[in-house]
Amino acid sequence: MNRMVSFSAASKDFQSGNYVRSLETLNTLLETQQDAKTYALLGRTLAQLGMKADAAMAYSLAGDKAGESGAEFSRKAAILHFEVGNEDNALRLGLRHMMNQSLDAEIAYVLGSIYLKRNQHDLLTPFIKVLAESSNMDHTMLAVRMLRNNPSDQSQAFLTRSLFKRFPKLIQFRLLYLVFSRDVCDLNAVTLHKPVVDGLLEKGETAFLKYETEFYNLQWNGDEALNRRAGSLNTLTQEQVDKRRAVPHQWSEKIRIGYLSSDFFEHHATMKLIGRVLELHDSSRFDVTLYCHTNPKNLATNTFDRSRWGRIVELEGVSDAEAAAKMRQDGIDILVDLKGPTFETRYQILNHGGAPVQMSWIGYPGSTRNTDLDYVIGDRFVLPDTSKPNYHEKFVHLPDTYQPNDPVGRPKPEPVTRAQYGLPDDKFVFASFNAGRKITPEAVDVWCNILRRAPDSVLWMLAASKASEANLREYFKKQGIPTKRVVFCSHADYQRHIDRQQAADLALDTWPYNGHTTTSEQLWGGLPVLTLKGTNFASRVSESLLNALGLPELVAADVQAYEDMAVALYNDRDRVTAFKQTIADNRLIKPLFDAERFCRHLETAYELAVERAKQGLAPDHFAVPALPERTAPFATAAF
Repeated sequence: MNRMVSFSAASKDFQSGNYVRSLETLNTLLETQQDAKTYALLGRTLAQLGMKADAAMAYSLAGDKAGESGAEFSRKAAILHFEVGNEDNALRLGLRHMMNQSLDAEIAYVLGSIYLKRNQHDLLTPFIKVLAESSNMDHTMLAVRMLRNNPSDQSQAFLTRSLFKRFPKLIQFRLLYLVFSRDVCDLNAVTLHKPVVDGLLEKGETAFLKYETEFYNLQWNGDEALNRRAGSLNTLTQEQVDKRRAVPHQWSEKIRIGYLSSDFFEHHATMKLIGRVLELHDSSRFDVTLYCHTNPKNLATNTFDRSRWGRIVELEGVSDAEAAAKMRQDGIDILVDLKGPTFETRYQILNHGGAPVQMSWIGYPGSTRNTDLDYVIGDRFVLPDTSKPNYHEKFVHLPDTYQPNDPVGRPKPEPVTRAQYGLPDDKFVFASFNAGRKITPEAVDVWCNILRRAPDSVLWMLAASKASEANLREYFKKQGIPTKRVVFCSHADYQRHIDRQQAADLALDTWPYNGHTTTSEQLWGGLPVLTLKGTNFASRVSESLLNALGLPELVAADVQAYEDMAVALYNDRDRVTAFKQTIADNRLIKPLFDAERFCRHLETAYELAVERAKQGLAPDHFAVPALPERTAPFATAAF
């Protein structure tokens, strides 16, 4: 057979659309001639016949044969492997192309999609700009999904502004622009651009909420019926849930708990809450394993002996399916996810069936949609019965509060003076230490009203960046509040942060996303917190914490009552002093900071859930009975 004639014949058949005859000719030719040109035509022919997996292999062979000149063949192979789900091959070939050629949008889409799916967020940065600038909307939307991971990244903020400028009518870019605006407290931008979002909701249009991640939806939306519409469409089926629960399981005398998180290092807020509880688990009844996907950079700064929290199993480089299989191999009875849809999460491991009982706790204040969960751990404040229609999870009501606190690892507040923080000694000091993304124009407008009605006062605010401080100053100025009446501070080390709470008179909570760890830190430092009745989990947390410390009076019925109460307390300094004394009296008696009491309640919850599962009963709502109230202070290293 003449090589050129045969290749020419195959090529002519391909050009005329006779792909089957072209394939026949090429198969014959490849018995004697195996070069890049022939494999490349084979790849094109197979692709036309819909045989993408085979086409990918042919292009891959063409790339191998062509050597340095075969980059385009490897590129096509990577794209086809990705389209048919051969991710490992797509990744290998895509990276080869990226190393030898300039990165193009299609390869960026392949590599970025795989890394995002595998939760390798630290590898996404090289692809974002290329995808964001592509004219292909699928590429652009993938860039959006990547951008949501870290709103404090200034390069991502720049790209977000560019996207919104290019596509001002696309609601998904408006939502993303608002995320970045809130992160730097650009309340003027929020005031300008959010009305379009509000207008859609007023008309009953909610489908657009799927473009916003669940966590960022909570920053501005206090309607839990709408919160559950945020994020991706639901793909979890009841069949998957039933299959996971039906997997044979060998129970043991001890209950084996698996905690899943990326926050297992001493400096994270989550561990400042739950660390002591993990240490106090009864080892005669419970076996604790921490399934850790903590960023190595965070572990590099950790000095705490993490083995005190439990046995550590590292999930670095382990796929979701492999992680779940490992949990099954370990015999985990209850898998507790501590992240939900938040930064650096791997909560999708739960959809691979890691344990017969699966729970959500502490990391995400809401229903974790599209996730195989049996229970969400809360209390009667954050999860009232009226919330049940908006959750697929069953409620576990702990008797005091859903939030634990560490009274041993948390430092004792040391005496301070106002002069240390540039605060006037003769003024009433309102304070807000909540994250900037929680500060809404609506809340600041009320704070401005309070400052006008309380003329001999200042507002002391945390500003995480110079941009946040500048934006807040501008907004207060537009509201007619003199610059000297708002005092800004930055982040401080943990001891100093606890200490400085004492320099204020009253903390003003945010809504619809309250202070969570921030509120308990303020109370630990001796600072009363004024909040208001919430409408979803995120907006009810401070109420839960205040009740657990014996201060229900600081929960206002609504926004106007919140404003009025702040002004009333400004005019009644003795009552503020009494609240501070109540905090001092109750700190070591009431449940809020009693980690041992909390641990016993949590363990009872685990036992009740396991007992239902052992009996073959479906998960259902239940409340944990309360232990008797303390009459003497609990043990702590701080006081």
